[in-house]
Amino acid sequence: MTVNPLLRVQFRVPFDQIRPEHVEPAIAELLTDARAELQAIAAAPGPRTFDNTLGALETATERLEFAMTLVGHLESVATTPELRAAHNAVQGPIAEFFAQIPLDAGLWQALQEFSRTPEAAALTGARKRLLERTLDDFRRQGAELDPAGKARLAELSAELAQITTQYSEHVLDGTNAYELWITDPADLAGLPQSAIDAARAGAEAKGRPSAWRFTLQQPSFAPFVTYADSPKLREEIWRAANICASDGPHDNRELLRRILLLRREQAALLGFRDFADFVLKPRMAKDGASARAFVDRLAARTEAAFAAEARDLHAFRQQLEGPAAPAPAAWDLAYYAEKQRRALYDFDDEALRPYFPVESVLKGLFELVGDLYGVRVEPVDDFATWHPDVRTYAVRDGDALLGVFYADLFPREQKRSGAWMNALVTGRPDGRGGFGPHLGLICGNLTPPIGDRPALLTHDEVETIFHEFGHLLHHLLTRVELRSQAGTNVAWDFVELPSQIMENWCWERAALDRFARHVDTGAPVPDELVSRMLSARNFRAASAMMRQLSFATVDLELHRGSLPATPAEILARAREIMNRFSSAPLPGDYAMVCRFGHLFSSPVAYAAGYYSYKWAEVLDADAFTRFQGQGLFDREVGLAFRRAILERGDSDDPAALFRAFMGRDPDPEALLRRAGLAAA
Repeated sequence: MTVNPLLRVQFRVPFDQIRPEHVEPAIAELLTDARAELQAIAAAPGPRTFDNTLGALETATERLEFAMTLVGHLESVATTPELRAAHNAVQGPIAEFFAQIPLDAGLWQALQEFSRTPEAAALTGARKRLLERTLDDFRRQGAELDPAGKARLAELSAELAQITTQYSEHVLDGTNAYELWITDPADLAGLPQSAIDAARAGAEAKGRPSAWRFTLQQPSFAPFVTYADSPKLREEIWRAANICASDGPHDNRELLRRILLLRREQAALLGFRDFADFVLKPRMAKDGASARAFVDRLAARTEAAFAAEARDLHAFRQQLEGPAAPAPAAWDLAYYAEKQRRALYDFDDEALRPYFPVESVLKGLFELVGDLYGVRVEPVDDFATWHPDVRTYAVRDGDALLGVFYADLFPREQKRSGAWMNALVTGRPDGRGGFGPHLGLICGNLTPPIGDRPALLTHDEVETIFHEFGHLLHHLLTRVELRSQAGTNVAWDFVELPSQIMENWCWERAALDRFARHVDTGAPVPDELVSRMLSARNFRAASAMMRQLSFATVDLELHRGSLPATPAEILARAREIMNRFSSAPLPGDYAMVCRFGHLFSSPVAYAAGYYSYKWAEVLDADAFTRFQGQGLFDREVGLAFRRAILERGDSDDPAALFRAFMGRDPDPEALLRRAGLAAA
């Protein structure tokens, strides 16, 4: 075998050279090296210093983390049976290793010894915060457990790593297993031409050029349930999505129960009332009760408007179909809501597609961040990638290279669903007041190009690009000297602020004029269409709010209090909770939690933390008011946000960072005002 490409941190990652057979030997060697580095910290001679204790701990696992990030990433975007097997084989040893770090008596003693030194007492700023957080994390992760407790905690961590990976694989495989084939053109009635063309291209790729293929991938599924006139076919694909991974070879029901049980045992072993309290202690919410109170307050403020929207939608259907028409079923909601939106605002989201060719959207996005943050984004073509569709870009500030990122925007069967950002390399201070470049990536599953026609996006997909790019900026613009505090390594109820605030510009006419240009003529979006879009912005805002709150509530309910004994009872409990937030009854086999990757696709993920999206929305809605007040493209405000938020990572308390930008604490009403629900 040639030199293993996973053995060292490389800014120019040789993605074209990494093979499944590299994974296990590389991880075995890197585990051995990391263990030796940790042992060296515990055995360091002489007095304890920041460099030989906390500083050394910062770097001890860097190569191992880098390799695992690459392997996990490739398994997410270019999986094969061989890569999956190799990835699964190392999950247990990796989880056990990281679980053992805070349980190492020698490391814990070294940290305590350093904390009692004059140097530790004199620490300020980020270094002081690192010491405090590290001591607290070690305690929270079991440093003071007895030997039996430590052994059990390590077992729990290893099993959680294995079964959450298996859960994620089942979701991917279950999603790919479903296909809705249409051969009668009459069954395409109501669908926009973009969805029909994409379905024909999907069928042609499968060797059936005279049919149309629809899948559970979002660019295919969402248009179908929104526009297809056939209630029978809408129901079929909706049910398929919401029972995905709940039976057959991809059944996640028992895995779901086991994950919840292990997390409860983990929390109890560490002295916490429940898993939510364990997870949230270092976050802004601090505990599960506070997170639940936040969610309940938003729900209470939204309920009246939500009930009114449900009544209005039923009445609208009766106007269309007669007074005997029933209330829409769950698979009818998107369909009738879209018709109602058209009737009220004469607005069809599909009318915007021609104005959002992906190249124009990216160009406008890059110009926007250039104006705000003083950076320049430009393509580079000398970085190896994992697929021909992947693009690479450099981000510069004057002559300084801040970083490089990959953009993988379109769906493939070998790629998991959703959209996300990953950090790959965090640059270090260069000794001259600057930093080495950072490396990151963004991935999505947006509407792909068809034939020679460029990818034409929905407005929602444009928001997705802006959102993930906000996460990316948080990483690429970081100026924190300590890797564990840099970029997106912040409290999870704060991490969505840099991403969600970017979505606001997608609703501003002045910003739209930068990137919304007709694919054929280059013309901007007509004033009338923009006006209708803005008028419809808060259409069914209460329903959208309650949908997110349903996810947050079921998350907190499953991770707090008593747990039903069987998988069937857990699904029934989740369905009962989510029914309270649905304007249509959910069917008895509804099993959305079996594919809820945010909560169950990794040992922690967004578990007990899904509320973070709404928590951070309060922050972003409030913070954006400063841009609205001083100028949407104002460099002074942009640089203030860059200095106070994007560059600072976790070097200070997130509440202090927010105050540094806004000059005050967050206004809890900001989100409700933006959604038009402040009076509800």
